[in-house]
Amino acid sequence: MTDNSDTTATAQTEISRGERFGFGENWSRFLRIVDDERILEAERSLREMLGVESFEGRSFLDIGCGSGLFSLAAHRLGAAVVSFDYDEQSVACAEALRSRYGVSGRPWTIHSGSVLDADFMASLGVYDIVYSWGVLHHTGHMYRALELAANRVGEGGRLFIAIYNYQPFWSRYYTAVKRAYVGAPRVGKYVIAGAYIGLQLVRGLAYDLRKFRNPALRYRAQKNQRGMSVFYDWIDWIGGYPFETATPEEMVTFHQERGFTVLRQENSNGLACNQFVFRLRTSAA
Repeated sequence: MTDNSDTTATAQTEISRGERFGFGENWSRFLRIVDDERILEAERSLREMLGVESFEGRSFLDIGCGSGLFSLAAHRLGAAVVSFDYDEQSVACAEALRSRYGVSGRPWTIHSGSVLDADFMASLGVYDIVYSWGVLHHTGHMYRALELAANRVGEGGRLFIAIYNYQPFWSRYYTAVKRAYVGAPRVGKYVIAGAYIGLQLVRGLAYDLRKFRNPALRYRAQKNQRGMSVFYDWIDWIGGYPFETATPEEMVTFHQERGFTVLRQENSNGLACNQFVFRLRTSAA
């Protein structure tokens, strides 16, 4: 791992000041429930979105690797992987997964760094696949992050990103809620998170009862979507600050202007993430 002490210190200072959510703390707890089934679901989601069965011979950059689950998935699918995160606890999570499940003899390096650091980003080189799912809208400078991420895609390579969907009222509302959460003392965080989770449980139960569905199936399904956990996703959502959003049209236009074409796009109907797989056109195209 590259020791970027300045990045680590800055991240921890921002978290302690209530300016940023500590994603790594949440991911550390999530790591306790990572198992083979979740890893296989993560692999499946990468294969399906990118339209390939194997990553053999490909390089993979995971920007904001979080728990490290998708770096691990790409590694097991055959890619040479480089991962980094701004949060030291997230870096530690990725290292733990590499130690526990990584394929020996196949490259997987993990760094501490910021996507907003142009020099750091340039030092990483270019990749066949650049992946950043639900990360760049939490940097505080989303469009700069998008630009620097796009610059790491090699000619003909893929960029797989997910960005929160813009909703005129709800995006502003949840920005305020998230800001309040990260700035609150610990007891305040428990109150805000408890209220949000309670609301989600009641809403989900009411919906499932109306549809005559088993409520437990809703939470089982979350594991089958990218191998994630509904509870830790809720904590990630309520605390995820800084927070920015964009419409699908804004994302497509931004990347088309930089030489990308859309290979796949999945739009959210609400506040969830819109997903995109872009391909960087070759100079001959």
